[in-house]
Amino acid sequence: MAYEAQIEACIDLLCSLPMPTLALIEGWAVGGGLAIATACDFRLATPGSQLGVPIAKTLGNCLSLANVARLCAAFGPQRVKRMLMLADMIGAEEALACGYLHQLAAPDEIDKAIATLVQRLTTLAPVTQQVSKQALSRLVQHSAPEAEDLIRHAYGSEDFREGVDAFVAKRKPVWKGR
Repeated sequence: MAYEAQIEACIDLLCSLPMPTLALIEGWAVGGGLAIATACDFRLATPGSQLGVPIAKTLGNCLSLANVARLCAAFGPQRVKRMLMLADMIGAEEALACGYLHQLAAPDEIDKAIATLVQRLTTLAPVTQQVSKQALSRLVQHSAPEAEDLIRHAYGSEDFREGVDAFVAKRKPVWKGR
């Protein structure tokens, strides 16, 4: 519980920044990395990037409800079901098509793409950006009810202990559903 609360507090700090935030994804954005990228307002990625939360096949834990709500708002619930329940990775093209990514750029063009977006953002009304960002954040937060019981269930399970043991031992976990 303390771990998830700490992670959520860090993500909340990123979300609460008043200015637009950008994430650059080059390669894999998995688990916590995806949560950080999702907390940002705009995301740019290189074409081969992969995004996901494969905890159903690795650790057997769960995300906070606020992180699930952010993922759903950014990807849509069906893709999030695939990421969380099927441990699917979402490719950059699909992430762009569903609106999760603002732009794809080749590795040698990504810095220029980010600079262009930053330049554009800095020419716009900062108060409008701040209140719009806060309004959207409140809508996402409003959709996330309390879920401490779900986190306790996942982290207190035999399966989570097995997932951690297997991860450390670099072997496939044997799930028991307990």
